[in-house]
Amino acid sequence: MAKPPASPTEPFKRALAASVRALGETPELEVTFSGEGPTVLPGRVILPHPQRDMPPADVARLRGYADRIALRLAHHDPAAHARGRPLAPEAQAVFDALEQARLEAIGANAMRGVRQNLTVALEKDLEVKNVARFVERVNAPLHEAVALMARQKMTGEKPPAFLDHLINLFRGDVEQKAAKSLDALAGAMDDQQAYAKVMRSLLRDLDLSDEAEPDAGDQDEDETAPETSTDSQDEGDEGDPDQSSEAGDRSEASEEMSEEAERQMTDASDMDEAQPSEEALDAGDGEDPPERRQGPDGGNQPAYKVFTTEFDETVDAEDLCEPEELARLRAYLDQQIAGLSSVVSRLANRLQRRLMAQQNRSWSFDLEEGMLDVARLTRVIIDPTAPLSFKQEEDTEFRDTVVTILIDNSGSMRGRPIMVAAVCADILARTLERCGVKVELLGFTTRAWKGGQSREAWAAAGRPPGPGRLNDVRHIIYKAADSPMRRARKNLGLMMREGLLKENIDGEALIWAHQRLIARPEQRRILMVISDGAPVDDSSLSVNSGHYLERHLRSVIADIETKSPVELIAIGIGHDVTRYYRRAVTIVDVEQLGGAIIEQLAALFDEEPKTVAARGALSLAPPPTVMPRKSTLQAVREAVR
Repeated sequence: MAKPPASPTEPFKRALAASVRALGETPELEVTFSGEGPTVLPGRVILPHPQRDMPPADVARLRGYADRIALRLAHHDPAAHARGRPLAPEAQAVFDALEQARLEAIGANAMRGVRQNLTVALEKDLEVKNVARFVERVNAPLHEAVALMARQKMTGEKPPAFLDHLINLFRGDVEQKAAKSLDALAGAMDDQQAYAKVMRSLLRDLDLSDEAEPDAGDQDEDETAPETSTDSQDEGDEGDPDQSSEAGDRSEASEEMSEEAERQMTDASDMDEAQPSEEALDAGDGEDPPERRQGPDGGNQPAYKVFTTEFDETVDAEDLCEPEELARLRAYLDQQIAGLSSVVSRLANRLQRRLMAQQNRSWSFDLEEGMLDVARLTRVIIDPTAPLSFKQEEDTEFRDTVVTILIDNSGSMRGRPIMVAAVCADILARTLERCGVKVELLGFTTRAWKGGQSREAWAAAGRPPGPGRLNDVRHIIYKAADSPMRRARKNLGLMMREGLLKENIDGEALIWAHQRLIARPEQRRILMVISDGAPVDDSSLSVNSGHYLERHLRSVIADIETKSPVELIAIGIGHDVTRYYRRAVTIVDVEQLGGAIIEQLAALFDEEPKTVAARGALSLAPPPTVMPRKSTLQAVREAVR
């Protein structure tokens, strides 16, 4: 029997696999092709499946992806990279981008063909990210600009022309502060440890890294915990939005501390707040000290409170943007993630099959009434005295279910993570709707950087100590549970709007989403949180303890998991959320988000619904509000209104 003709792409795939093994110095490496690449797994590499009659640019791009993976396998030590990696999120992004530039520079300097392939892959990736759209430094990706400048220093190759504007946004500042460190990268590129030390020096020159942080290779296991917060921020400092990363640095740094150091810092900050001075009490207009509660570490901790909710808002997505702009943003989102939607759709179809299998109908046989069972008519032929047999169709019990997907809309989600989260939520909502499961899509952020109107009100009230949460919260409804997805689909484009993503106060967002779920009539309620970090609000952390928002988040999670019928799941993007949530998964690459969502939900539907006996003990009421004292005339006016 004649063998079927081989696919015309097979020779190309074999050559690509061989080049990855040779360049990566891993002869036993397994190289496969699918629509989900490029991905690196232990002992295995997944590359995008080549198409028939690929244009030369796509061929070079696929080769570039393969060369990029091979160079990482040959010249990158993940353990050494992790030891030298800084704590601050923005510094981490620059550190990772510079390391990738080093790996690509090694290959580009050694082989001309590899240089060409890597250049094509780089240009394609930056076009997909659309980094050239930024016209101001406020939201522009610093790490991409620094990596391109370093790549030029190490290879001598100019960046693509369409990225000149992005680089020029930062070139003057980088060359003024870190020219010496930038030049030193080329001399250390062959030694990862030496290169990491130069990177840390460059980060310090750019004021992205704490001077107290040790250089790569010099860290030991008992490194000193960095200071988490200060009270030195002045209300009059409006600052650039980029400065909001300072609170993120404090929060991310605190998460890496040992439990002993965390307890010591928490106790110290609480002791300072437990005994305010007489001057501080006088400055607070004679208000009583804040209520205190027993903390998880056994010490007394100030109860979570909010200075004012006057400027908070819960708003529908369509109310934040004009319909024409929403349509444009949605089209832009579809364009950016065109390749991802097909992968998530296949995963969603698998979830749909699993859900529909649970809703299959069954038959009851040998009944005295119902539909005639023709398969058993032979009994009557064999024995005419035998009664006729009937059957009846029955529905398998499938509980009414509602799923809420709560998406972190903080600034650290900007770029690829928020794009992937939006498209996954879109496809998942449509899939669950087909299965009769209602879905609600929510987002949370703040209305302003560095406190907004809440901080202004606090300053006008004389800056009383211990104000609690000190920012304007914004909760966004992208899709209500009873709204069909076809009407709410364009609302997800709002996540692409410049200036929307700011800071995140996770604890109050969880309370808000939980209360909406509790009010639903469905028998089963599932809450899924998608986030990439701990709660961070620069204004609140500057006037409270460094763990203030994190402690509140832990308390809310504990109440939901132990006292509420709502089933809680969390997915962390590049952030270990298992330290907060019992049922959680952490993904390193945002491309894994679709699969993580599908698998977590599928596992939930395969289990029995959660039952809680002490439902009345749930204490998820909104946090108390502390407002400055008002005159009698002002109070009367507000009552009349």
